[in-house]
Amino acid sequence: MANKKKKFRLIDAVMASVCIILVAESAAPAASIGNSQFFWWIIMLVGFFIPYGLISAELGTTYDGEGGLYDWVKSAYGNKWASRVAWNYWVNFPLWMASLAVLFCELFVGLTGLKINIGIEILMKLLFIGIVTTLSLFRISESKWIINIAAIFKVLIMLTIGVLGIYVATTKGMATKFTIESMLPNLDLVGLSFISVIIYNFCGAEIITSLAPEMDNPQKQIPQSLLLGGIIIAVFYMFSAFGIGVAIPLDQLNASSGFIDSIRYLAGGGILVPILGGMFIFTLFANLVSWSYGVNYVVKYAADNKDMPQIFTKISSKTGIPTNATIFNGIFAAILVVLSPFMPSQDIFWSFFGVSAVTLVASYIPMFPAFLKLRRIDPNTPRPFKVKGGGIKLKLITYIPMVLLITALIFTVVPMSTSPEELSTKVPLTIGVIISIILQEIVVIRGVKNRDQSEENV
Repeated sequence: MANKKKKFRLIDAVMASVCIILVAESAAPAASIGNSQFFWWIIMLVGFFIPYGLISAELGTTYDGEGGLYDWVKSAYGNKWASRVAWNYWVNFPLWMASLAVLFCELFVGLTGLKINIGIEILMKLLFIGIVTTLSLFRISESKWIINIAAIFKVLIMLTIGVLGIYVATTKGMATKFTIESMLPNLDLVGLSFISVIIYNFCGAEIITSLAPEMDNPQKQIPQSLLLGGIIIAVFYMFSAFGIGVAIPLDQLNASSGFIDSIRYLAGGGILVPILGGMFIFTLFANLVSWSYGVNYVVKYAADNKDMPQIFTKISSKTGIPTNATIFNGIFAAILVVLSPFMPSQDIFWSFFGVSAVTLVASYIPMFPAFLKLRRIDPNTPRPFKVKGGGIKLKLITYIPMVLLITALIFTVVPMSTSPEELSTKVPLTIGVIISIILQEIVVIRGVKNRDQSEENV
């Protein structure tokens, strides 16, 4: 009977990695970097994703508890740093859900041409959040059809944009000129602000490791699915980026509507636009459902260890799903979308999505040095999958991605000039990140007090 419960094969794991890591809605923000994005895609694939995937595969198969990323950092650096990881890893999710609810509403209106008032707009966003929250209350293996269909849809959408981009480029010309010189890195501050989105687009490898109990042979399937999935993801991101560049000039590219705008232009209207638009909307639901499993288990596990609010500890006796974490995600996202029409920012999607990307990327920083420390302080624990190499190689695959993460965060959050464009993009993100850091440290302090009280009562 135990074997019958193992529902994830290698192909399912690869499809899951594509669905979890490949997020179509972030292709347009990444394309805002301009032609140099192709350089950054390659750099981040080699310098970040491959080391990150290898490290995640080793840690995930060696320390296969429910806490994942949180557990790894806790074992290396203790509760305080683990609490910060758990906070950032969690808070990105309701922010992301809110950003996709905004995007869902914009896409629906754009595809149907309907005019809606603020009340209907809010109801549509709440409906999106309600559906995602309901689907997230089921085990991911029971919803794998959603993941597999979404992975296929993402590949079809990005293939279509790339192929149409080639066709339009050869028949009508290109909105963006692609030259070797233009693809080299430049010092465009607005473009560099979106580098963290490329890193964000590669995040999620550790979610695959949380699926180990659902796999037949996780020691082989996890690294294989990450390698195959990573190659597929990088190719399709760059292919779709080319199509977007053919359709829309960089200075006219909108982070929220750029993807569907490019589809509309490349397809020339017709039935293909609503078909691809419908697929795109489906992937928004699937992205969140596939991530919820890993995120909610991490926050539940952290709450059990007094490192997150105790409200997150409750689980369903039938499914084992952390119900309170799932429901609270929906409540937090709902509050954000209710307030969104009254926020001063002109781009609500990017305001939510940008802070979400920053907090998620920040949660990974302690993981890399934790990998080296665990190798040093815990050398005798069996490692089913072990990154090969000596001291220098291990330090390179640890510190290069770590430096890339920190650099990307600085360019994303810190205003590099006083230009109106730079300030309008960065200031909302800066404020959001500062608020998150304050709340994070409150959670850390409360965690210390709760653990001290528990020890006194023993």
